[in-house]
Amino acid sequence: MSVTVRIPTPLRKITGEQDVVDAGGDDLAAIIADLEGNFPGIKDRLVDEEGEIRRFVNVFVNGEDVRFLAGLGTAVSEGDEISIVPAVAGGSPLAAYGR
Repeated sequence: MSVTVRIPTPLRKITGEQDVVDAGGDDLAAIIADLEGNFPGIKDRLVDEEGEIRRFVNVFVNGEDVRFLAGLGTAVSEGDEISIVPAVAGGSPLAAYGR
């Protein structure tokens, strides 16, 4: 099954400047694993050392914040759209991605 993933500007260097990519999996964790297989290094920018979505990274499935769903266990279906959005905060915009 394939979903569309919208990539924010700070991560496009990892995806070869692509702003939209396709990924496969049954839940968000599987989607991130698939992204990592195709774009090494992206997982470290999205998931912290404890295996949770980084504090300053927001992930939405069809417009719904996964923090209010099942987090990385949020189920996805064919044709869903995932948006990765850096949180707006002071400091460097790359801080949200562990840089």
